[in-house]
Amino acid sequence: MMAKSGRRGLDLPRGRSSMLGRGTSTPSSDTFGRFSEAFARAMGTSGFLIGMSVFVIVWLWWNIAMPREWQFDPAATNFTLLTLILSLQASYAAPLILLAQNRQDDRDRVQIEQDRQRAERNLADTEYLAREIVALRMALEERSAQGVTREVLRAELRAMLSELRNEDPAEPTP
Repeated sequence: MMAKSGRRGLDLPRGRSSMLGRGTSTPSSDTFGRFSEAFARAMGTSGFLIGMSVFVIVWLWWNIAMPREWQFDPAATNFTLLTLILSLQASYAAPLILLAQNRQDDRDRVQIEQDRQRAERNLADTEYLAREIVALRMALEERSAQGVTREVLRAELRAMLSELRNEDPAEPTP
């Protein structure tokens, strides 16, 4: 098992070391997802397209214009190495872009659900306020049917308002 010096023996497998600084040997899916989103964002810029175009143009120019002994991917072989590099880039780019899109779709779904819940709360608040306004109108109609004048209602409302403001109810409010 463990040697007396504290080192592991060769007969034991090495435990998961913190190769990535988190105690596991594989990156988390969230870290990889953030990487894929950054990659997709970078590939979607004009800077990437211009840089890639310059890279290909320089590659082609070098392998056409330079002396044969300096060429590393000659035109005679139809630029096989360049084709391989571009194919490899495309084979990695497509899945990373799809992963970034899936993560964005998940965020959009969560946002839509939050918006729906917010709309339901707003509708419930609006319905409550509408019922309260109807109740106030009915109470006012009932009071006016009992012969209560506008001046009496105004005085009552002023008294309530001054209570809310913690003022003296005898003082008229502007």
